[in-house]
Order: sequence, then structure tokens, then C-alpha cells
Amino acid sequence: MRLRRGPAGPTPTPDPSRGIELLGVGHAYGERMVLADLDLRLTERRIGVVGANGSGKSTLARLLNGLVVPTSGRVLVDGLDTATAAREVRRRVGFVFQDPDAQIVHPTVAEDVGYGLENQGVPAAERAERVAEVLARYGLADHADHPAHLLSGGQKQLLAIAGVLVMRPARIVFDEPTTLLDLVNTRRIGRLVDGLDQAVVVVTHDLELLAGFDRVLVVDGGRVVADDRPTPALAAYRALMADR
Repeated sequence: MRLRRGPAGPTPTPDPSRGIELLGVGHAYGERMVLADLDLRLTERRIGVVGANGSGKSTLARLLNGLVVPTSGRVLVDGLDTATAAREVRRRVGFVFQDPDAQIVHPTVAEDVGYGLENQGVPAAERAERVAEVLARYGLADHADHPAHLLSGGQKQLLAIAGVLVMRPARIVFDEPTTLLDLVNTRRIGRLVDGLDQAVVVVTHDLELLAGFDRVLVVDGGRVVADDRPTPALAAYRALMADR
């Protein structure tokens, strides 16, 4: 859905029905413009984002929870501006990086999962309960006291996801979550994403992962060039890539 651009105003009361809105958004790194003229409203439960390397899709993903702030326009999450309410936005939108090593910061598995809760001031007893629950859910309970850096690639990705899910965000953005994984773990992560209660946005080169999604955006040259259901959107993407 395309949106009209609007002027900035006071911080509104959060309204989850609004979803994530991009209003006249552009972003540049120095002199290099990577995104331009984005007017979108993201409300669907499952949204995929595809595009060639360098298309701007990873920057788009980072805009959705305030990891990157637009150089023009506004990004709103439930009506909250990512430029002025970053802390609250990140409580609402979790982010899973392509490389889990970029996300794992503590020596043991349980410590790493509990890190965000500790930062939020969650009491120790509740923190321990929530960490134990999420580790059990994703098959990591037996590794709770193990060094995080000794996990397999698939287990590290599960750990990174568990560290986001324990925070209980309403939405999760995944930036190429299966790129570093073998086929077995790729399928495992795909099933995990399918089973989440949260709304998700998944940036990926794995087109099969998006087959059951509600909506797919095709990004090229810093713009959204197709926005549709998976079948027509991915057909447009394949046609675009065939001309390269």
C-alpha cells in the first residue's frame, strides 16, 4: 500500500494497527544514495524482500527497527518515529542478522539469551524463567552453559533468534537468515519462521522460503519495483534478473 507523505508531528500514542510506515524515505551513505522515494505501509503477517546484491534491501531492513535512520522522510512503527523513539521501536521490532556471530555477545548460551532482558531490568527470577523457556523451545536447553562460540552454524542462528524472541517483540525482521546455512538448517529456520506468532519481514535470496508469504517486495536500484503476492512478485524479480 502506498502512502501520502505527511509532516512530522508530536510522538503519538502507539497504535499497532498502523504497522510499519515508510513516508518519503530515502537513505544515503555519504554521497552514495542507496534508497529513494519509498512510500510503503507494512501490515501483513508475512512479508518478503528480495533484490540483487547492492539493491538496498539490507538497508531497508535496518530502517524498520531504527538500526538505520533515514536521511530523508520518516519511518514509523505503530506511529512511533524511529528517529525519535528508537528505544521503544526496538522493543516492538526485533532484528536477526545474517551472521549470528554479529549478534552473539556473551560467552555462554544462557547468558547471551538473557542479555537483552537484563538491559531491560527484568527481575532475575523472571529472566531465568524466560531464558529457560525459549532455550527449551528451540532445542538449546542442553547447551545453556556451553560456550556460544562452539555451537554449530545452525545452532548459532537458533541462538540469535532465541535472543530476539525472549524479548517478546511484536514483529521480527530477518536479514538473510539462511545464507550461511546448509540445506537442513535452512529448512529448519524456514519452519521456525512459519511457526512464529509474530509478524515477520524476511530479506532473503532463498525464494522458496517466501512461497507461503502474504506479500513480497522487489527492491532494485534503491526503489521498490514490484510489490505483490509471492507468485507475481517473484516472477517479476526473475524477469528482472534474467536481463542482467
